[in-house]
Amino acid sequence: MSLDLIKTGTYLSIHLTVGFTVAYLMTGSVALAGGIALIEPMINAVAFFFHEQAWKKIQARPPRKGGRQWLRDQAAFA
Repeated sequence: MSLDLIKTGTYLSIHLTVGFTVAYLMTGSVALAGGIALIEPMINAVAFFFHEQAWKKIQARPPRKGGRQWLRDQAAFA
């Protein structure tokens, strides 16, 4: 299992707990709080996964200056 999926899972569990607690304190309803806590964090978890993927692509891009050195460094790792 990739580290990104593990991070996404742990983020989801924390977010579910916080979401349920806040929704319960605001509504006083376990059913409503449970619904809110399940829907909102799950959508956020998917968004977080793609957010991480986008940042990996950004970080993998060569710098604007010194691109040749970056290419040599990448070739050394291959």
